[in-house]
Amino acid sequence: MKWSQHGGNRMDIVSIDFETANRYRFSPCAIGIVVADIKGKVIDEFYSLINPLMDFEANNIYVHGITEVDVADAPTFDELWPIINRYLNNNIVVAHNASFDMSVLRATLDRFSLSYPEMSYLCSVMIAKQIWPDMINYKLNTLAANIGIEFSHHHALEDSRVVIDLLENAVQKKQVNDIPKLIDNINISYGSIYHKGYITPKV
Repeated sequence: MKWSQHGGNRMDIVSIDFETANRYRFSPCAIGIVVADIKGKVIDEFYSLINPLMDFEANNIYVHGITEVDVADAPTFDELWPIINRYLNNNIVVAHNASFDMSVLRATLDRFSLSYPEMSYLCSVMIAKQIWPDMINYKLNTLAANIGIEFSHHHALEDSRVVIDLLENAVQKKQVNDIPKLIDNINISYGSIYHKGYITPKV
């Protein structure tokens, strides 16, 4: 896929991160979204807790610190979807370990019988492996430390911000003008999701 405009509107980069209540992918309990322009400048943010209408498991609480009490008055995913969809639709979405976040999105849309957005997506793990090939691992906190960023890991909004920071840093490292040129430079194809299926990004 080549970078393009949809419907004459500017296309943005949308970083997304989910936290889940339990082992099931259709149990998001928090979402963070950060919108940047193609050069990596942040232009909008959105964060919300989500009531998953399901029990929480101890392992998940240990990771992100969110409990049933925290989400008792939070909106459900289907209530939030009109807002989320406006961010995702016709944009390029990026997530760290995108296979997880895209599976959460797909599974939760299916759970509530909601229509899929029109969107392509990228994985920042895949991008980071091309930019920093000698890292000991590609966890978000390891990559953030590598470029001097401190943040609260597993807070959905902060994780989303760091992904944009990584992309901006990668643009500088590759000495290209913007994120689309970065993706072309490292020869990564865009993934996409659609009803009952998906295509993963590939090098």
